[in-house]
Amino acid sequence: MERLAEAANRANITLLVIPFTVGGFHGAGQSVPYAEGAVPQLDTVQLDTALGANFVDAPAPLANYRSLLDLMEESALPPDDFQELIRSIASRLCEDCW
Repeated sequence: MERLAEAANRANITLLVIPFTVGGFHGAGQSVPYAEGAVPQLDTVQLDTALGANFVDAPAPLANYRSLLDLMEESALPPDDFQELIRSIASRLCEDCW
């Protein structure tokens, strides 16, 4: 938990937490690693399948995945609430950790 909290403070990492209280949300149950950078033409989504990784880099599917991630982000906790949740969970798991 401490490492998650530290990673969330890094400029190149966006860590979003969607609490169980939200219930169902767009994209629930799937992982959508979206690699983006300074050159949009190199953006890629990695989809894990039973046969291995599948990489998506075509503009139309990338736009769809970006929209899905935007909807997921709307369900996520604000960064300050996320930090509080992580500390709360960690304190329950290990009283000496924080």
